[in-house]
Amino acid sequence: MAGPITYRSYLRLDDLLACQTPLSQAHDELLFISIHQASEIWMKLCLHELRAARDHVASDVVSPALKMLSRVSRIQTQLIQSWEVLATMTPADYSTMRGSLGGSSGFQSDQYRQIEFLLGNKNAGMIEVHEGDDAIQAVLRRDLAAPSLYDETLRLLARRGLAIPADRLERDFTQPYAYSETVEAAWAAIYREPDRYWDLYELGEKLVDLEYHFQLWRFGHLKTVERVIGFKSGTGGTPGVPYLAKVIEQKFFPELLGVRVRL
Repeated sequence: MAGPITYRSYLRLDDLLACQTPLSQAHDELLFISIHQASEIWMKLCLHELRAARDHVASDVVSPALKMLSRVSRIQTQLIQSWEVLATMTPADYSTMRGSLGGSSGFQSDQYRQIEFLLGNKNAGMIEVHEGDDAIQAVLRRDLAAPSLYDETLRLLARRGLAIPADRLERDFTQPYAYSETVEAAWAAIYREPDRYWDLYELGEKLVDLEYHFQLWRFGHLKTVERVIGFKSGTGGTPGVPYLAKVIEQKFFPELLGVRVRL
């Protein structure tokens, strides 16, 4: 970087602020672009923190992972609030710019898919959405085949002497995780003696916090889409609101929700 470092040069604001380029004369297109670009930057940070947290859990170093997961939950709060800003766009506002979107859709966000894969919502079919982009597909295939944050958490529980079935420790990680009553019993043991298993108890709660905020994020997306376009199909060919409603039902860490009933 030539010359002294300034606020503008350090943040590369010339490059960053040149990225908001509306394709229509619609006043609200700048809002639409800004919200989605900002969300992608936040998701980049989420991925940075989630990958590091998973590595720490895999190395039995839980404390830094707790801080990183707390940070992701706070980032999710920012993402949730962004729907409030986007919801100021009225149906008439959106209709004046929708043609500029072509076939583009948030459904095509590879960073969002990476986050889902890291949290355990594995679906190989989602990689096909990025057909023609070999680099992105390679990243998604890597994340699809790798243990999720929850997979590494269960391995940690097993190393700490808790009864985790072998088929949950070594399995085909390209497949979505399936509920296990034995795993729920292991979490119940942790939750009944939090002082004995304090870092594992805290880790469990951080995971619940992640899922809680992720569901709020999905719900915010659903209600914003419903408010702006109603029950029209999405630009990427998805059914829109019905698809988003179905997605909300997906769970990342089923035993951590089920353990509350046990207690």
